[in-house]
Amino acid sequence: MLITSILPPVITPFNTNGDVDYDTFVRNIERWNTAPLSGYLVLGSNSETPYLSEEEKLKLIELTVQSAKKNRIILAGTGLESTGETIKLTNKAAKLGAHAALVLTPSYYGEQMTDRALIHHFTVIAETSEIPILIYNVPKFTHLNISVEAVKVLSQQPNIIGMKDSLGDIAQLETFKKVASSDFNLIAGSASTWYPALKLGIRAGILALANCLPNECVEVQQLFEQGEFQKAQNLQAKLVPVNKDVTDTYGVAGLKCACSLMGYEGGFVRSPLLSLTDKEKANIRQVLDRAGVFNRKEILN
Repeated sequence: MLITSILPPVITPFNTNGDVDYDTFVRNIERWNTAPLSGYLVLGSNSETPYLSEEEKLKLIELTVQSAKKNRIILAGTGLESTGETIKLTNKAAKLGAHAALVLTPSYYGEQMTDRALIHHFTVIAETSEIPILIYNVPKFTHLNISVEAVKVLSQQPNIIGMKDSLGDIAQLETFKKVASSDFNLIAGSASTWYPALKLGIRAGILALANCLPNECVEVQQLFEQGEFQKAQNLQAKLVPVNKDVTDTYGVAGLKCACSLMGYEGGFVRSPLLSLTDKEKANIRQVLDRAGVFNRKEILN
Protein backbone atom coordinates (compact mmCIF):
# COMPACT_ATOMS: atom_id res chain seq x y z
CA MET A 1 0.00 0.00 0.00
CA LEU A 2 1.40 3.35 -1.07
CA ILE A 3 0.28 6.32 1.02
CA THR A 4 0.63 9.77 -0.49
CA SER A 5 -0.63 13.31 0.07
CA ILE A 6 -2.51 14.45 3.18
CA LEU A 7 -4.62 12.62 5.73
CA PRO A 8 -6.08 14.62 8.63
CA PRO A 9 -6.10 12.92 12.04
CA VAL A 10 -9.77 13.74 12.36
CA ILE A 11 -11.23 15.45 15.40
CA THR A 12 -14.03 13.89 17.46
CA PRO A 13 -16.81 16.41 18.21
CA PHE A 14 -18.52 16.05 21.58
CA ASN A 15 -21.81 17.47 22.82
CA THR A 16 -21.99 19.69 25.90
CA ASN A 17 -22.79 16.62 28.02
CA GLY A 18 -19.62 14.85 26.84
CA ASP A 19 -21.27 12.38 24.46
CA VAL A 20 -19.77 11.83 21.02
CA ASP A 21 -21.68 13.85 18.43
CA TYR A 22 -21.76 11.26 15.66
CA ASP A 23 -23.94 13.34 13.32
CA THR A 24 -21.48 16.23 13.44
CA PHE A 25 -18.59 13.81 12.92
CA VAL A 26 -20.20 12.58 9.70
CA ARG A 27 -20.88 16.11 8.47
CA ASN A 28 -17.20 16.95 8.90
CA ILE A 29 -16.18 13.86 6.92
CA GLU A 30 -18.58 14.86 4.15
CA ARG A 31 -17.03 18.30 3.95
CA TRP A 32 -13.48 16.93 4.00
CA ASN A 33 -14.59 14.77 1.08
CA THR A 34 -14.68 17.95 -1.04
CA ALA A 35 -10.99 18.65 -0.36
CA PRO A 36 -8.22 16.82 -2.31
CA LEU A 37 -7.18 14.61 0.59
CA SER A 38 -5.96 11.03 0.18
CA GLY A 39 -7.73 9.67 3.23
CA TYR A 40 -8.40 9.96 6.94
CA LEU A 41 -6.89 8.85 10.21
CA VAL A 42 -9.62 8.12 12.74
CA LEU A 43 -8.58 7.65 16.38
CA GLY A 44 -5.38 9.65 16.28
CA SER A 45 -4.15 11.92 19.05
CA ASN A 46 -6.36 14.75 17.84
CA SER A 47 -9.37 12.45 18.03
CA GLU A 48 -9.04 12.47 21.85
CA THR A 49 -8.66 8.72 21.53
CA PRO A 50 -7.46 8.09 25.13
CA TYR A 51 -10.85 9.35 26.32
CA LEU A 52 -12.93 7.10 24.05
CA SER A 53 -14.47 3.76 24.97
CA GLU A 54 -13.97 0.80 22.67
CA GLU A 55 -17.61 1.04 21.61
CA GLU A 56 -17.12 4.68 20.63
CA LYS A 57 -13.90 3.88 18.78
CA LEU A 58 -15.53 1.16 16.71
CA LYS A 59 -18.51 3.37 15.88
CA LEU A 60 -16.22 6.17 14.67
CA ILE A 61 -14.27 3.74 12.48
CA GLU A 62 -17.52 2.43 11.03
CA LEU A 63 -18.83 5.92 10.29
CA THR A 64 -15.56 6.97 8.68
CA VAL A 65 -15.58 3.96 6.38
CA GLN A 66 -19.22 4.57 5.47
CA SER A 67 -18.89 8.34 4.94
CA ALA A 68 -15.50 8.67 3.26
CA LYS A 69 -15.27 9.41 -0.42
CA LYS A 70 -14.59 6.34 -2.54
CA ASN A 71 -10.95 5.27 -2.86
CA ARG A 72 -9.77 7.23 0.18
CA ILE A 73 -7.45 5.44 2.59
CA ILE A 74 -8.88 4.84 6.05
CA LEU A 75 -6.33 4.46 8.84
CA ALA A 76 -7.46 3.59 12.36
CA GLY A 77 -5.44 4.30 15.48
CA THR A 78 -5.51 1.02 17.41
CA GLY A 79 -2.44 1.19 19.63
CA LEU A 80 -2.96 0.22 23.28
CA GLU A 81 -0.47 -0.55 26.02
CA SER A 82 -0.99 -4.31 25.75
CA THR A 83 0.17 -6.19 22.68
CA GLY A 84 -2.79 -8.56 22.90
CA GLU A 85 -5.40 -5.81 23.29
CA THR A 86 -3.86 -3.91 20.38
CA ILE A 87 -4.22 -7.00 18.19
CA LYS A 88 -7.87 -7.42 19.20
CA LEU A 89 -8.75 -3.80 18.44
CA THR A 90 -6.77 -3.83 15.19
CA ASN A 91 -8.63 -6.86 13.88
CA LYS A 92 -11.98 -5.38 14.90
CA ALA A 93 -11.03 -2.27 12.91
CA ALA A 94 -10.13 -4.49 9.97
CA LYS A 95 -13.55 -6.12 10.02
CA LEU A 96 -15.16 -2.67 9.90
CA GLY A 97 -13.25 -1.79 6.74
CA ALA A 98 -10.15 0.07 7.91
CA HIS A 99 -7.36 -0.34 5.36
CA ALA A 100 -4.49 -0.16 7.84
CA ALA A 101 -3.85 0.53 11.51
CA LEU A 102 -1.66 3.18 13.10
CA VAL A 103 -0.17 1.65 16.25
CA LEU A 104 1.11 3.91 19.01
CA THR A 105 4.32 2.99 20.78
CA PRO A 106 3.46 1.60 24.25
CA SER A 107 4.98 3.84 26.88
CA TYR A 108 3.55 3.37 30.37
CA TYR A 109 6.54 1.26 31.43
CA GLY A 110 8.83 3.56 29.46
CA GLU A 111 12.17 2.41 30.82
CA GLN A 112 11.37 -1.16 29.80
CA MET A 113 10.42 -0.20 26.24
CA THR A 114 13.81 -1.08 24.83
CA ASP A 115 14.49 -1.76 21.17
CA ARG A 116 14.02 -5.46 21.90
CA ALA A 117 10.63 -4.88 23.54
CA LEU A 118 9.34 -2.55 20.82
CA ILE A 119 10.56 -4.77 18.00
CA HIS A 120 8.84 -7.75 19.61
CA HIS A 121 5.62 -5.77 20.21
CA PHE A 122 5.26 -4.48 16.66
CA THR A 123 6.40 -7.74 15.07
CA VAL A 124 3.81 -9.83 16.93
CA ILE A 125 1.07 -7.34 16.03
CA ALA A 126 2.12 -7.33 12.38
CA GLU A 127 2.19 -11.13 12.22
CA THR A 128 -1.34 -11.45 13.62
CA SER A 129 -3.03 -8.36 12.17
CA GLU A 130 -5.55 -8.80 9.38
CA ILE A 131 -4.52 -5.44 7.89
CA PRO A 132 -1.15 -3.72 7.46
CA ILE A 133 0.12 -1.63 10.36
CA LEU A 134 2.11 1.56 10.70
CA ILE A 135 4.17 2.67 13.70
CA TYR A 136 3.08 5.86 15.44
CA ASN A 137 5.99 7.73 17.00
CA VAL A 138 4.78 10.74 19.03
CA PRO A 139 7.25 11.54 21.85
CA LYS A 140 5.27 14.66 22.79
CA PHE A 141 2.65 12.41 24.38
CA THR A 142 4.45 9.12 25.03
CA HIS A 143 7.79 10.61 26.17
CA LEU A 144 9.35 7.78 24.18
CA ASN A 145 11.20 8.23 20.89
CA ILE A 146 11.63 5.06 18.85
CA SER A 147 15.23 4.39 17.85
CA VAL A 148 16.72 4.35 14.39
CA GLU A 149 17.76 0.73 14.87
CA ALA A 150 14.22 -0.35 15.78
CA VAL A 151 12.83 1.40 12.70
CA LYS A 152 15.48 -0.21 10.51
CA VAL A 153 14.52 -3.69 11.73
CA LEU A 154 10.76 -3.17 11.73
CA SER A 155 10.71 -1.65 8.23
CA GLN A 156 11.80 -5.06 6.92
CA GLN A 157 8.64 -6.73 8.29
CA PRO A 158 6.26 -7.21 5.33
CA ASN A 159 3.10 -6.21 7.21
CA ILE A 160 4.63 -3.08 8.76
CA ILE A 161 4.20 -0.66 5.90
CA GLY A 162 5.23 2.65 7.38
CA MET A 163 5.48 5.07 10.28
CA LYS A 164 4.08 8.44 11.26
CA ASP A 165 6.90 10.39 12.90
CA SER A 166 5.47 13.28 14.92
CA LEU A 167 8.62 14.40 16.70
CA GLY A 168 8.90 17.36 14.32
CA ASP A 169 12.66 16.92 13.92
CA ILE A 170 13.62 16.96 10.24
CA ALA A 171 17.08 15.51 10.96
CA GLN A 172 15.49 12.46 12.61
CA LEU A 173 13.07 12.08 9.73
CA GLU A 174 16.00 12.10 7.31
CA THR A 175 17.82 9.44 9.33
CA PHE A 176 14.73 7.22 9.43
CA LYS A 177 14.40 7.55 5.67
CA LYS A 178 18.00 6.47 5.13
CA VAL A 179 17.69 3.26 7.15
CA ALA A 180 14.12 2.17 6.30
CA SER A 181 13.32 -0.15 3.43
CA SER A 182 12.59 1.56 0.11
CA ASP A 183 8.87 0.71 0.16
CA PHE A 184 8.34 1.93 3.74
CA ASN A 185 5.76 4.74 3.98
CA LEU A 186 7.55 7.32 6.12
CA ILE A 187 4.92 9.94 6.95
CA ALA A 188 5.44 13.48 8.25
CA GLY A 189 3.46 14.13 11.41
CA SER A 190 3.73 17.90 11.74
CA ALA A 191 2.65 20.71 9.44
CA SER A 192 5.65 22.70 10.66
CA THR A 193 8.02 20.29 8.90
CA TRP A 194 5.86 19.55 5.86
CA TYR A 195 7.89 21.43 3.22
CA PRO A 196 11.28 20.23 4.53
CA ALA A 197 9.87 16.69 4.57
CA LEU A 198 8.86 17.00 0.92
CA LYS A 199 12.43 18.02 0.10
CA LEU A 200 13.61 14.76 1.69
CA GLY A 201 11.33 12.76 -0.59
CA ILE A 202 8.53 12.22 1.93
CA ARG A 203 5.24 12.00 0.07
CA ALA A 204 2.59 11.83 2.80
CA GLY A 205 1.61 13.81 5.85
CA ILE A 206 -0.81 13.09 8.68
CA LEU A 207 -1.19 16.67 9.81
CA ALA A 208 -3.44 18.02 12.57
CA LEU A 209 -3.67 21.32 10.69
CA ALA A 210 -5.35 19.49 7.80
CA ASN A 211 -8.51 19.31 9.93
CA CYS A 212 -9.05 23.06 9.48
CA LEU A 213 -6.81 23.86 6.49
CA PRO A 214 -6.84 20.73 4.32
CA ASN A 215 -6.57 22.57 1.00
CA GLU A 216 -3.59 24.62 2.11
CA CYS A 217 -1.72 21.56 3.37
CA VAL A 218 -2.33 19.78 0.07
CA GLU A 219 -1.40 22.87 -1.94
CA VAL A 220 2.09 22.98 -0.42
CA GLN A 221 2.72 19.53 -1.89
CA GLN A 222 1.08 20.34 -5.21
CA LEU A 223 3.22 23.44 -5.66
CA PHE A 224 6.34 21.51 -4.68
CA GLU A 225 5.64 18.73 -7.17
CA GLN A 226 4.98 21.32 -9.91
CA GLY A 227 8.40 22.83 -9.29
CA GLU A 228 6.91 25.99 -7.80
CA PHE A 229 9.28 25.84 -4.88
CA GLN A 230 9.15 29.48 -3.84
CA LYS A 231 5.36 29.49 -3.83
CA ALA A 232 5.36 26.28 -1.81
CA GLN A 233 7.79 27.81 0.70
CA ASN A 234 5.72 30.99 0.94
CA LEU A 235 2.58 29.03 1.74
CA GLN A 236 4.48 26.84 4.20
CA ALA A 237 5.70 30.00 5.92
CA LYS A 238 2.08 31.01 6.50
CA LEU A 239 1.13 27.60 7.90
CA VAL A 240 3.98 27.24 10.41
CA PRO A 241 2.83 29.98 12.83
CA VAL A 242 -0.77 28.77 12.55
CA ASN A 243 0.30 25.24 13.40
CA LYS A 244 2.43 26.44 16.31
CA ASP A 245 -0.15 28.82 17.77
CA VAL A 246 -3.20 26.62 17.23
CA THR A 247 -2.09 23.04 17.84
CA ASP A 248 1.03 23.49 19.98
CA THR A 249 -0.20 26.30 22.21
CA TYR A 250 -3.85 25.37 22.63
CA GLY A 251 -3.91 21.65 21.77
CA VAL A 252 -7.05 19.85 20.70
CA ALA A 253 -9.34 22.61 22.00
CA GLY A 254 -7.46 25.11 19.85
CA LEU A 255 -7.66 22.88 16.80
CA LYS A 256 -11.40 22.44 17.28
CA CYS A 257 -11.82 26.20 17.57
CA ALA A 258 -9.88 26.72 14.34
CA CYS A 259 -12.02 24.10 12.63
CA SER A 260 -15.19 25.92 13.67
CA LEU A 261 -13.80 29.22 12.41
CA MET A 262 -13.01 27.60 9.05
CA GLY A 263 -16.54 26.26 8.60
CA TYR A 264 -16.21 22.80 10.11
CA GLU A 265 -17.89 21.73 13.34
CA GLY A 266 -15.39 21.43 16.15
CA GLY A 267 -17.82 20.65 18.91
CA PHE A 268 -16.64 20.46 22.50
CA VAL A 269 -13.65 18.68 24.04
CA ARG A 270 -14.13 15.85 26.52
CA SER A 271 -13.16 16.33 30.16
CA PRO A 272 -10.57 16.62 31.62
CA LEU A 273 -9.68 18.82 28.63
CA LEU A 274 -11.11 22.31 28.95
CA SER A 275 -12.76 24.55 26.38
CA LEU A 276 -10.97 27.74 25.41
CA THR A 277 -11.72 31.08 26.99
CA ASP A 278 -13.18 33.86 24.85
CA LYS A 279 -9.78 35.53 24.82
CA GLU A 280 -8.09 32.36 23.57
CA LYS A 281 -10.70 31.96 20.84
CA ALA A 282 -10.10 35.55 19.77
CA ASN A 283 -6.35 34.86 19.64
CA ILE A 284 -6.91 31.92 17.29
CA ARG A 285 -9.11 34.03 15.03
CA GLN A 286 -6.31 36.61 14.85
CA VAL A 287 -3.75 33.92 14.00
CA LEU A 288 -5.89 32.63 11.14
CA ASP A 289 -6.59 36.16 9.95
CA ARG A 290 -2.88 37.03 9.87
CA ALA A 291 -2.26 33.93 7.77
CA GLY A 292 -4.84 35.15 5.24
CA VAL A 293 -6.71 31.85 5.17
CA PHE A 294 -10.23 33.26 5.50
CA ASN A 295 -10.16 34.69 1.99
CA ARG A 296 -8.17 32.02 0.17
CA LYS A 297 -9.85 30.23 -2.70
CA GLU A 298 -10.32 26.58 -1.83
CA ILE A 299 -8.78 23.89 -4.05
CA LEU A 300 -11.42 21.33 -4.85
CA ASN A 301 -11.01 18.07 -6.71
